[in-house]
Amino acid sequence: MKKITIKQMIFCGLFAALTAVGAFIKIPIPVLPFTLQFLFTMMAGLLLGGEMGACSVFIYMFLGLAGLPIFTEGGGIGYIIKPTFGYIIGFCIASYVTGKIANKVKNPTYKRILGANFIGLIIVYSLGMIYYYIICNFVINAPIGVWPLFLYCFILAIPGDILLCLISALIYKRLIPVINLFR
Repeated sequence: MKKITIKQMIFCGLFAALTAVGAFIKIPIPVLPFTLQFLFTMMAGLLLGGEMGACSVFIYMFLGLAGLPIFTEGGGIGYIIKPTFGYIIGFCIASYVTGKIANKVKNPTYKRILGANFIGLIIVYSLGMIYYYIICNFVINAPIGVWPLFLYCFILAIPGDILLCLISALIYKRLIPVINLFR
């Protein structure tokens, strides 16, 4: 097992905190609010790498499930049966995948970074929508059809997250020279 440095611990904590703050920077849209969580989880993967990016999101998830009200609608172990919890699971996996793909080379191109971001976006939405459907239809008895799910949890929500993919790629590409100085 690889040792985690103090610098990595600090950055993991920082991105866990930024993700928590991102949960409260939101634009309300029906069913699924638009937040900046996706931006911070992508940036964690890009800047920290796959493992540490996922670690930061896992810390965020753990703290929220432990009871800190840092999720969009609060916190606590009961949040697992909230339909939107699948998106949080998706953030963790997407941060790992995004970081792994983008950081496979020392100086990734915009195309590679955007590709990594969009793969992360697909992961988040796939897990989020499947989880949402299962929880609503089989756990909390609040049935939702496939079309309303697709409308509210994808069509209305995706434009903002596509913009976040573009923004994070631009930010990361500009930060690469600085990051490479400290690697």
